[in-house]
Amino acid sequence: MMRSEIETLQKWVDESSNIVFFGGAGVSTESGIPDFRSVDGLYHQKFEYPPETIISHSFYEKNPAYFFRFYREKMLPLGFEPNITHKKLAELEQKGKLRAVVTQNIDGLHQKAGSKTVYELHGSVLRNYCTRCRKFYPAEYVKNADGVPLCTCGGIVKPDVVLYEEGLDEQTLQNAVMAIRAADLLIVGGTSLTVYPAAGLLQYYRGSRLVLINRDETPYDSYADLVLHQSLGDVFSQL
Repeated sequence: MMRSEIETLQKWVDESSNIVFFGGAGVSTESGIPDFRSVDGLYHQKFEYPPETIISHSFYEKNPAYFFRFYREKMLPLGFEPNITHKKLAELEQKGKLRAVVTQNIDGLHQKAGSKTVYELHGSVLRNYCTRCRKFYPAEYVKNADGVPLCTCGGIVKPDVVLYEEGLDEQTLQNAVMAIRAADLLIVGGTSLTVYPAAGLLQYYRGSRLVLINRDETPYDSYADLVLHQSLGDVFSQL
């Protein structure tokens, strides 16, 4: 990695007072949580159905038992710890520099690291509600349930995660758009920028300091003011 790129990023961070970080699965893979699209990610593993099908709303409705079996085995990341990226972002927020984290992840690790303003575009495994009476249940309840997790009222306890065919939460989306629009530095990391509508949020950035940190190229590399094809941990450990 070019030292000058890190120095540029450090200078921009020092000069900024309204930083927004927009992150994807690559933020959490360094904590040991598998992503979806890499070579050994979920989409390349063999199941009876494609993962995109299993985690769709219609499949959940038709086959909740199989959905929850897959969800427990592959999508319920409990017992993981925040990594250097999560911790550095929380530090930047405490220093009054970082205003918001916008994340596509559902693992709650940003909050575990100490971040307070986190907009979870795809929801969180830590929030689970009865679809009938709206009673709240922790992730452990879903993990330890036998088969389909049921509420005391008999309703299904559904994780508050956005499945395929479901829309994003309007308020969360609006908050994310407002934060990105007001940012003086937008750092995008650990995302292929191919999942919409999340990837489309970059178009709301009005500033001139768009930083992309991702191991692989993204469709937005040519729009960025600084591109680092590195792991987030490598970059953030040097800031």
